[in-house]
Amino acid sequence: MTTDQEPRWLDAEERKAWLALSGMLFRLPGALDSQLERDADLSHFEYIALAMLSETPDRRLRMSQLSVLTNGSMSRLSHVAKRLERQGFITREQSDTDGRVINAVLTDKGMAKVVATAPGHVAHVRKLVIDALTPEQLSALRDIGRAILEAIDPCNPFDPDATVSGHSDR
Repeated sequence: MTTDQEPRWLDAEERKAWLALSGMLFRLPGALDSQLERDADLSHFEYIALAMLSETPDRRLRMSQLSVLTNGSMSRLSHVAKRLERQGFITREQSDTDGRVINAVLTDKGMAKVVATAPGHVAHVRKLVIDALTPEQLSALRDIGRAILEAIDPCNPFDPDATVSGHSDR
């Protein structure tokens, strides 16, 4: 979008906040990926996809729902799903009720992978994020994350409590 107006530059406090967020955005994914790659031969994105499936009652979600929960595009999720399927962690099945819908289904092997991987991942998340913050900061982080995600995509707000409810199409 072009405009004839002068840009609204960041003031000193806004710049500090932006640079802190930028640093976190660049460094945290690598730190999470490193631990998961080393300990479980999974990327953070792959682990989150498996974990989201593990939290549904029937370990199944529409691929479109899973893409929302992983904050990834359908294209990226499809690529990752192929790798997870080759490893035997998930299967992809056409919906029994809607032939246009593909469900991702966590296999028993995939569930075992989540169960084995979760303790190390949670300990790392706790060390890098949770324990570094006060309860007030953690609450603010949740609100900040939701606000930014809504600004990025107002039509598709990130609400894991609403999305992981076991809804799928068989």
